[in-house]
Amino acid sequence: MYPLAELSYEAASAQSRGRREYQEDSIACDFPVGVGMGFAVLADGMGGHAAGDIASKIAVTEVFSELKFNGGDPECLTGIGDILRNAVLGANECLRFHAEQNPETEGMGTTLVAPVLMGDSLHWISVGDSPLYLFRDGQLSRLNEDHSMGPQINYMVDNGLLDSRQGALHPDRNCLTSVLIGGPIAQIDCPAEPVRLYPDDIIVVASDGLQFLADQEISNLIAAHADRSSAEIGTVLLREIEALDDPDQDNISVCVIRVSEKREVLEEPTVSVGAMQGTEQRVIRNRNGFAFMASSSKTDSRNVMTYRLSMEKSA
Repeated sequence: MYPLAELSYEAASAQSRGRREYQEDSIACDFPVGVGMGFAVLADGMGGHAAGDIASKIAVTEVFSELKFNGGDPECLTGIGDILRNAVLGANECLRFHAEQNPETEGMGTTLVAPVLMGDSLHWISVGDSPLYLFRDGQLSRLNEDHSMGPQINYMVDNGLLDSRQGALHPDRNCLTSVLIGGPIAQIDCPAEPVRLYPDDIIVVASDGLQFLADQEISNLIAAHADRSSAEIGTVLLREIEALDDPDQDNISVCVIRVSEKREVLEEPTVSVGAMQGTEQRVIRNRNGFAFMASSSKTDSRNVMTYRLSMEKSA
């Protein structure tokens, strides 16, 4: 029996390759309609073509599969922290095995962040620097730890050991201090206590490519479009990234999750994004050329529509 919830979720994911030759991010989300839970899994690979992209896909596939399997029996989710940790350790072991069997991919690795929403609770696990944001009451805050040299360099700036310009341009700023690479994991962020969710909260999980925008810019954009759908907010964020026209723009992946009061109780889940057999799917392109993958399913007299957004433009 699925958990009863007073809150409902609306989610949309989006990706852009940026100015990179390859897409090394991977992302998957699952928010079944009428079910009091959902989750997203995002990984930002490293190690170059035929390595970073494979690493991120392995991590997302393994963690997503573990969460999906356990999500079929919500009573198991009372131990969500253990489930998340075991999923990450399993993904890390898969990376080790793959590198052993394919020496050309040795050294590949990936960050990972996976938020899980259950009723009014937000749990997560993360390794690396991919951010998990909460937008609430007009304010944007980062929830998860940043496993990079950035926080240490900021500490040095705050204590007068570096000036602000040196800190901002420090060559080691983006060096990771923890990553899934098949060996020991230096740091894992998986709090024992969840963050409580409220109506109108907006959660953004992203790869660090989104951070070509400053946090205040991200906050301002969300605030200006807070009454829009998750897909529209994702479009606005990636459109703003595109407008920067930065020649060093990294891959970008983002999942936007809106939290609202539950207005209707459904007896059963009706559709998972892009996951149900027999689901009708079609591509809708807006005037800017961004593609929305629309999945529709009819149950009784209800039509359910969810969206998966891609920033890949048509030729």
